[in-house]
Amino acid sequence: MGKGRYGGGMTQMGPRNLITDVDGLKVGNAVDHNARTGVTVVLPDAPVAAAVDVRGGGPGTRETDALNPSCLVTHIHALCLSGGSVFGLDAAGGVVSWMSARRRGLALEPLTIPVVPSAILYDLANGGDKNWGDPPPYRELGQKACDWAGATFDLGNVGAGFGASAGPLKGGLGSTSIVTDDGIQVGALVAVNPQGSVVMPNSASFWAWPYEQQNELGGQVPPPARPTDMELDLPVEGLPGTNTTLVVVATNVNLDRAALGRIASMAHDGIARAVRPVHTPFDGDVVFALSTGGQEVSGGVEALPGTLSRIGSLAADCVARAIARGVFEAETLGDFLSYKSVHTTE
Repeated sequence: MGKGRYGGGMTQMGPRNLITDVDGLKVGNAVDHNARTGVTVVLPDAPVAAAVDVRGGGPGTRETDALNPSCLVTHIHALCLSGGSVFGLDAAGGVVSWMSARRRGLALEPLTIPVVPSAILYDLANGGDKNWGDPPPYRELGQKACDWAGATFDLGNVGAGFGASAGPLKGGLGSTSIVTDDGIQVGALVAVNPQGSVVMPNSASFWAWPYEQQNELGGQVPPPARPTDMELDLPVEGLPGTNTTLVVVATNVNLDRAALGRIASMAHDGIARAVRPVHTPFDGDVVFALSTGGQEVSGGVEALPGTLSRIGSLAADCVARAIARGVFEAETLGDFLSYKSVHTTE
């Protein structure tokens, strides 16, 4: 798939096919190979408006309440995604200290205070050495991820996706983007660690196969049978909170927190397009939505509902693609086999 029509305009994949195709964003990743875990940080060049929508049954988050439109803080300074379950919440502390030392945050003397919402996924049972003692590695990983932030970054076994799994397959970090001919930029970044499957049963086809752009998933082909003819790969055992899909979607369109809340809500549909089952009691699915604010809504206030519908739909498609791409780019790690080692694509 190349260029296509969307909401009255033409769309195409961004030049990097990464969330950093949205102007004003950088992404950094750091991993601990021995512990089989990692951290991903989204660093805006300037404070950004943000919202969150949590739908999984076992979420792990920090500072998400601050994103409620009724709360005082209007902008955030970074986002942090981490493996490590509850231990991974320390990663945001590393990001906070890194940014404060560089005077990036709220100037409340005598310190600069960054607002860094975060979410974690469970990767503690992937075979890595978790006997890390005191302290766990996540604060340091958060700082390293900030050091290495840039406009380009690898996918698959990197950052928060390093130790992730996707059903029976190796999960990973995925990212995609789309841009329109009238200047709208939308991107998604996903740490893919769901309980459900990203691949149709008895098939090499991703659930998200219809949304592929320019062979980013190896050139997907239609599945051999309709989904209604297939028995789903349903989980039969597990512990709540041991799987999660963590999502960041971003746009350059200037939106406030209430509008971004609608974008985050619509972007959750991208998870449902790419993972089955979704939002289970075992998952802590979280979607953050960001606006870097470089472009005003064309047509003013009256055009806002239509613009939100357009951006939300683009975001959901980007999320579906990013989930599949994170698994497609992942490599075998321990007992979790990669998609490419299990399935062949033509």
